Amino acid sequence: MSSATRTRKLAAVDLGATSGRVMLAEVGPDRLQIREVTRFANGPLPIWDGSRSALHWDVPGLFSHIRDGLAAAGRDADDLAGIGVDSWAVDYGLLRDGRLLGLPYHYRDQRNNGGVSAVHSAIDPADLYARNGLQFLPFNTVYQLMAEKQAGTLELADQALLIPDLIGYWLTGETATERTNASTTGLLGADGRWDDELHRILGLPTGLFPGLVEPGSQLGRLLPDVASGLGLSPSVSVNAVASHDTASAVVAVPMQPESSAYISCGTWGLVGIELTSRVTDPAARVANFTNEVGADGRIRFLRNVMGLWLLSESVRQWERSGASIDLPELLEQAATAQPPVELFDTDDPEFLSPGDMPDRITRWYAARGLPAPAGPAQMVRAILESLAGAFARRVQEAAALSGIAVETVHLVGGGARNGLLCQLTADRLGMPVLAGPVEATAIGNVLINARAQHLIADDLESARAMVAATFPPARYEPRTTASHRNDFVGVSR
Repeated sequence: MSSATRTRKLAAVDLGATSGRVMLAEVGPDRLQIREVTRFANGPLPIWDGSRSALHWDVPGLFSHIRDGLAAAGRDADDLAGIGVDSWAVDYGLLRDGRLLGLPYHYRDQRNNGGVSAVHSAIDPADLYARNGLQFLPFNTVYQLMAEKQAGTLELADQALLIPDLIGYWLTGETATERTNASTTGLLGADGRWDDELHRILGLPTGLFPGLVEPGSQLGRLLPDVASGLGLSPSVSVNAVASHDTASAVVAVPMQPESSAYISCGTWGLVGIELTSRVTDPAARVANFTNEVGADGRIRFLRNVMGLWLLSESVRQWERSGASIDLPELLEQAATAQPPVELFDTDDPEFLSPGDMPDRITRWYAARGLPAPAGPAQMVRAILESLAGAFARRVQEAAALSGIAVETVHLVGGGARNGLLCQLTADRLGMPVLAGPVEATAIGNVLINARAQHLIADDLESARAMVAATFPPARYEPRTTASHRNDFVGVSR
């Protein structure tokens, strides 16, 4: 265990699927302070490809925002010691001779259907699950790469970099694949290595992704011209953190893994349990639970739920229609609005792509002969009730599949700000929900970076104790008068 006594400044680049931020932290054995330096919007960029508008990520634009944020962090901290980068999972950039071949595709793009069919034609889904332990999501990297292969674009590339690794490459000139994010690709085997045999089965090139590095590894120092452009010292270290944003968020969950579950709630809701080994039996596959790698080799046994994407996309649609939306006021109205007659299936594929979310939810109810929510307040109440129900059901499934007796649920991320969602989740679970920290992902990013620089103790439990002491969670007790029914119409069990 490290017992260093110094305090240093660290920058966390945290890229979410709807926004990004650069955070500045001051960290030492007894100190953890973090604040936002800059925040910027992120989202799908539709570009005409000759036949349709394909969804991409404006990664160069994101990098410009990141540079601005790091420069601002440097102005605020002339002793900046390190930088860590995390982002959403599965997406990547294709490169040739070190140059990006085009804007990375957005995982919500519709091109993935052909890739799914091609993969499942080459290998049985049960065999694939036994190899990689991943839940089926149509946008997993392995399916996207098969779509690239079908389009003929994969043969143009000699390397692929996941989004945080691409940002790290542009900062340092060094290439690597951080392990927690690699575990979301579907191409990492149970032994923790790239599954070359699976590559051959699928006809994908081996060696496409660079070698694996662990969270806490040094990627490199800033390139001299990058450092100069940012006004930073070229001695600033860029370190691999748990670069899948959920992996970073779980680092900062102040939990006792033997009796707790977590919900990392933002655009997506990631509902799961932390384990020391994978669960890949048929029941886990049927329940569509994933086994992703976390910090210190822990396993994030979890399932994706659509998350606050449903709410944010609804708000965007109302604003596109000319309404002026005050979200705090709307949440207050939703708290007293009539609950839905039935919960809707938050994970219906109809809700995956951008568009008119309230209309899709209305049509979901109409297709089943059920009354749909009337007006924004009732729609928000239906969304949050249905999310809370989905969260509760996934916690119960995770507990049953893993054998963990869950007594408390920690809800971190942006959803921790939503008191109504937290309370409804506690009601549906019938157990306490501890909400916070909101910026769990950035905090987890910073903690791994701090460990790499020997600023804090090197065990996960000490880091989590520091989080609990610095960011005490809000506690939501289940209301005994609330209905805990978890009935879903048209939802596969």
